Amino acid sequence: MKTTTRLIAAAALAACSMGAYAQKGETVKIAWIDPLSGLMAPVGSNQLKSFQFFAEKFSKTNPAGVKFEVIGIDNKLSPAESLNALKAAMDQGVRYITQGNGSSVAGALIEAVNKHNERNPGKEIIFLNHSAVDPDFTNSKCSYWHFRFDADTSMKIEAMTTFMKDDKDIKKVYLFNQNYSHGHQVVKFAKENIARKMPGVQIVGEDLHPLAQVRDFSPYIAKIKASGADTVITGNWGSDLALLVKAANEGGYNGKFYTYYTGVTGTPTALGQGGAGRVYQIAYGHYNMGGQMDKWSAEFKQKFNDDFYTHSVVRIYQALGDAMAKAKSTDPVKVAAALSGMKFSTHNGEVEIRKADHQLQQPLYMTVWQKADKKFPYSPENTGMTLAPVKEYPSYVSSTPTSCQMKRPG
Repeated sequence: MKTTTRLIAAAALAACSMGAYAQKGETVKIAWIDPLSGLMAPVGSNQLKSFQFFAEKFSKTNPAGVKFEVIGIDNKLSPAESLNALKAAMDQGVRYITQGNGSSVAGALIEAVNKHNERNPGKEIIFLNHSAVDPDFTNSKCSYWHFRFDADTSMKIEAMTTFMKDDKDIKKVYLFNQNYSHGHQVVKFAKENIARKMPGVQIVGEDLHPLAQVRDFSPYIAKIKASGADTVITGNWGSDLALLVKAANEGGYNGKFYTYYTGVTGTPTALGQGGAGRVYQIAYGHYNMGGQMDKWSAEFKQKFNDDFYTHSVVRIYQALGDAMAKAKSTDPVKVAAALSGMKFSTHNGEVEIRKADHQLQQPLYMTVWQKADKKFPYSPENTGMTLAPVKEYPSYVSSTPTSCQMKRPG
C-alpha cells in the first residue's frame, strides 16, 4: 500500500514537473518584418542584428528554458510587402512577429493579426511592437494581440515638452516631420502640449515630407531659417533625420533640435562634431545606461562594429521568457494572458505592460549631443561624441491616459 502511494506521488510530481517545464528546449520562432533595402536598410540591418544577438543571449538565460530563433524578412518599408511577409512567416509555423519601422506598416499588421486570430482559433499570433509609436495603436486601434515596448508619441512629447518649458530661450518652434501617421501624431501632440505648457511660445511653421524619399533637405533648412525658428521638433528617423541634420550643419542653422532618434544609425555620423549642446533626444534608453547594458553594448560593437540602440529588443526577450515561464507554455493564447498586465525587472528598474492597452510603462530620458568624456564615454559611430543624459522622467511622469476598449478572447 505504501509502495503504491509512493509511486502515485512520484508520478504526480513528475507530471507537475513536466507541466512546469513543458516548453523547455522548445524553439520559439520570431519573424522580424522590417526594411533591409532602400534608404532605411541600415536601420533595419542594425535591428535585425540586435534581435539575433539577443536571441542567442536570452536562449541561454530565460526562465522558460526556450530557445529563440529570429527569421528576418525584408518588407521594403511597405504595408503590402509586410502582409506578404506575415503570410510567409505563418507558412513557416511562426506564432510571434515583431516590427517597428513605420507606423503605417504596424497598423496593417495589427489589422491582419486581428483578422487571422479571429478566423483561426488555435493558430493565434502575437505582435511584439519594438518601435512603431503611433498612439492610436494603444488607444482607438488597440488590440489584445499587440504589445508595444517603445513609448508612444504622446508619452515622448509629454516628457519632451516638460523639459522644454523650462528653457526660456525657446520662443519660436518649427514642426518638421515625415508625412505618415507617426509624423502627423508628432505634430498633433506637440501643438497640444506647447499650447498647454508653453503658451508664450509660437509655432512658426510646419512641414510634412515623404517618408524615406528625400535626399536633399537643404531647401527645407532654408525655409526653417527664414521662419526665424530657434527650435525644431522632429520625429524623423533613419536617413530622414541623418540627412536633415547634415543639411542643417551645411546650411548654418544653429537652432536646437528636439528629436526621438538622434542615436539611430547614420545620424551620429551626420552630426559629427556639430550640434553639440543643441541636439536633444527623448527616448526610453540611451548609450550610457551603465551596468549590464553597457557590457552588452560593448560586446555588440566589438562583434558587429555597430551600435546597439533598440533597447526594446532586450525587454521583448525578458517579457517573453517571463511570460512563457509563468504560462508554462509557448502557446500565444496563454502567453498573451501572461503578458497582459505583467510587471518585470529590466536594466532601469521595474516596468509594466499596462493591462488596459498593452502599452509598456517605463522611464524616459532626455539626452543631449556632446563630446564623450570619462563620465559618459560611449561614442556612437566613433564620432567622439555621445548622448549624455540630462533628465530622467519616471514612468508616472511620461505615462499618458488611454481610451482603449480592448476586446479580449472569451
